Amino acid sequence: MAPRKNKEAASWEVDADKPKPEGETRIRRAYCVKDLVTQPAPGIDTVHDVMLYAAKTHGSKKGFASRDIEKIISEEKEVTKMVGGKPTKQKKTWNYFKLSAFDWMSYDEALQRVKEIGAGLRALKADDKREGDKFFNIYGQTSRNWMLVAQACAFNAVPIATAYDSLGPDGLEHSLNETEVYGMFTNADLLGTLVKVIEQCKSVKLIVYDGKSEDGAVEKVKAIRDDIKLIHLDEVIKIGREKPVESIPAKAEDVYCCMYTSGSTGTPKGVLLTHRNVVSAIGSVWTLLYEYLTTKDTYLAFLPLAHILEFVVENSFIFAGLPIGYGRVKTLTDASVRECKGDIAELRPSILVGVPAVWELIRKGILSKVDTAGSLKKSIFNFALGAKQTANKYGLPLVGGLTDKIVFDGVRAQTGGRLKIMFNGGGAVSKSTQAFLCTALVTMIQGYGLTESTAMACILNPAFMQYGAVGGPVPAAEIKLVDSAEAGYFSTNELPQGEIYVRGPAIFKGYYKRPDLDEESFTKDGWFKTGDVGQWNKDGTLSIIDRLKNLVKLAGGEYIAIEHLESIYKSCPLVANGAIIANGEHNNPAMVVVAHPTNLPAFAKKNGLGDGEDLEHLTKDERVVDAALKELNAVGKKAGLKGLELLEAIVLVDDEWTPESGFLTAAQKLQRKLISQHYEDRIKAVYP
Repeated sequence: MAPRKNKEAASWEVDADKPKPEGETRIRRAYCVKDLVTQPAPGIDTVHDVMLYAAKTHGSKKGFASRDIEKIISEEKEVTKMVGGKPTKQKKTWNYFKLSAFDWMSYDEALQRVKEIGAGLRALKADDKREGDKFFNIYGQTSRNWMLVAQACAFNAVPIATAYDSLGPDGLEHSLNETEVYGMFTNADLLGTLVKVIEQCKSVKLIVYDGKSEDGAVEKVKAIRDDIKLIHLDEVIKIGREKPVESIPAKAEDVYCCMYTSGSTGTPKGVLLTHRNVVSAIGSVWTLLYEYLTTKDTYLAFLPLAHILEFVVENSFIFAGLPIGYGRVKTLTDASVRECKGDIAELRPSILVGVPAVWELIRKGILSKVDTAGSLKKSIFNFALGAKQTANKYGLPLVGGLTDKIVFDGVRAQTGGRLKIMFNGGGAVSKSTQAFLCTALVTMIQGYGLTESTAMACILNPAFMQYGAVGGPVPAAEIKLVDSAEAGYFSTNELPQGEIYVRGPAIFKGYYKRPDLDEESFTKDGWFKTGDVGQWNKDGTLSIIDRLKNLVKLAGGEYIAIEHLESIYKSCPLVANGAIIANGEHNNPAMVVVAHPTNLPAFAKKNGLGDGEDLEHLTKDERVVDAALKELNAVGKKAGLKGLELLEAIVLVDDEWTPESGFLTAAQKLQRKLISQHYEDRIKAVYP
């Protein structure tokens, strides 16, 4: 971590001695650099250089670990559902996983595996005669092999294109055809989706898969087209071992990755990231946080590697030499496994990186356990939470230490007991959730970035810790705020506000085959217009306060920021997820609320509104809906929302919003248009 000196600000103004430009703030850069950072160390110009450095520096130390599913254990349970207005007992089957221990590979071994995969791919691709860039698509779950295949492509100087494993047939077909990929890597259990589109993806000639195919999908793919080579990753490694080759050097300005945005506003856009973009991003992370990134630390990877946040984090940790263990969202906790520990308890990570949905899940999981522990333990927990937050505010370490020993050490034990820092990205987490987890677990810092900025724009160095800020500019980027007059954001406000413009070596090359978007998104002097609204705080940190596309004008003429409101209302224990609905015909917004499957029934029972009814019944009970609306507005008032930001009505639903169901993007962002269409009748009934 670049130390903070004498309470210096998190950023400094370029040309501070000159008059402020009209309609915008001065440019700001990170407190710890004068010139923008382009690499984490001399000689690191490409992604393959990062892997070479890691092997040379960290060698025989633990590098990458994975664990296998040994078996699936089914358990049948009896549940009570309301059928025809009467409680009826039904049997339901739940599946749990038994996992192996983590199997480790050193950095030396990982580099050797990268060379073998790279050589095998090159041998198999020898008959590809096309000129120009030849993207290799990676369509799979986050795993050790995902990363090793990506590194093998860097070894071959072949650019990759990423596809979320949750993509349906349409999205997959688009990503394969637009980049005209020759080869791709996937998982055996995703071949079923590939079967549906491979006939329409004529450029694909090589498919490498990992894992066991037990549904006949391998034979189905082979039956569709005779010109496809379908081969297991183990065979690729064997070929590469028998036919070793030297790496093909890439240039820093060569494209390394076409990463598709998560597509919340239409067809996903391909963002072209160069080797320079990626190593600049790694340089930013290392310059700011090197004290936190040691070989004694351990990182649990589970977010999608097709998302820029996880992609940059893992590459940064490879440079730092951290042991990286790969888990799964479904097996993070002990709740979904049998005869073994969940990924967190088994790996005992010291660093966790997540998105708001993950942190809300953890917070509500802790609160659920507290609620079921009895009124006395709940009172003790709540007292300790308040006492420690007060102690931290006024600098009383003895009080904090006492509450830790009595209460919070037990909570931390559920994460393995070694956790020292958490990082939130991919969207704003509510202040209340951040404060709760900082108190009950460990410090949570935030950052801000986009796919287009290689995840880099701001990171909150722990030395500048505060709630609601995303930190100062990263060392590889400079930022300015530009006035947005219609929404009332001006650089001349008491705290300067405006649309965030970002520039620097971490900013992407452009959109794939979309010169129209490039012209729209960049200024002539190279600034990328993010569409997000920021505010410079007095300590030089930035807060994200709005997004221009998500500002909605109400009947009274005032704007509300729907993403900001969602982050607050989602912190309510009754909410599993939710989407704000607003328009100019109403004075207040409404919200579609996905009920928390455990907390809503407990809330209803506690308030005499139900006794064991199933979730579907409760969400349609007007008494429960009214009580839940009051509870959400109480959360809003406590967070300081204005009267026009409180909810007029809610639509309470028992559906599960997932990328598979179509309600979320693969990056866990809301598909607003689909949500509005799906619940249109119910929304009109309460919010006409």
